[in-house]
Amino acid sequence: MSDVPDASAVQLAPEHPAVTTSDGVRLDCALLRGGTDRDTAVVVANGFTGTWRNPATRAIAAALLPVGDVLTFDFRGHHGSGGLCTVGDAEVHDVEAAVAHLRGRGYTRIATVGFSLGAAVVIRHAGMFGGVAAVAAVSGPSRWYYRGTRRMRLLHFGIEQRIGRWFLRTARKVRVVDRQWDPVPPDPTEMAARVAPAPLLVVHGDADPYFPLDHPRRLHEAARDPKELWIVPGMGHAERAVRPDLARRLAAWLAAAAATGPAAG
Repeated sequence: MSDVPDASAVQLAPEHPAVTTSDGVRLDCALLRGGTDRDTAVVVANGFTGTWRNPATRAIAAALLPVGDVLTFDFRGHHGSGGLCTVGDAEVHDVEAAVAHLRGRGYTRIATVGFSLGAAVVIRHAGMFGGVAAVAAVSGPSRWYYRGTRRMRLLHFGIEQRIGRWFLRTARKVRVVDRQWDPVPPDPTEMAARVAPAPLLVVHGDADPYFPLDHPRRLHEAARDPKELWIVPGMGHAERAVRPDLARRLAAWLAAAAATGPAAG
């Protein structure tokens, strides 16, 4: 691994590559470079309403620089990206566009890390497209349409009702599509079985207010080896719940898994 410059300096001056999906959506991206002549890169996929500009995401991206260069982006319909958010369906093309961009720049080992919505999408991406060396899914759901917690009932209200979509658009800078999925994509548990041969890491907090622990356990049980499950005591949900020690542990896992996982196709 190359020497990594000071994280605060790296965060101030990311590159902003032009990345467009196969269906024509322009993504707002930031690429953090940790050195020259690196062959490994990591794609970071945020949770719903997240952005690469969020301090928590920027801190995670900086912590992952020992693994390789890090490409963060806003999903379609989020903040500076074009298009409309489909809450987990078309977003798989966003991850593929990010991976394809890195592959085109010469990176031969590309890992993906997703949080919440992003966790479901990186699992689905690996199952559909392959071509990644390792996948880490943090705070993700095991199935679509889950409404078993108050937070998820509020989220469904936000995406299904006109007033909820207005609030997301005006207060959170997220533009959500106003139609249902047709067809409904396979749920994350089904797609987890298709991630191999890339190693899959499932990370979840035991204090997650969105998805209880049956979700990570279902994902891990459905996946094929190589796989790991981390249940983190006291951890809440997604990017904001990732503390520096967990970010370092995640970076160490990604470095080892990407070194032995399949090379970019």
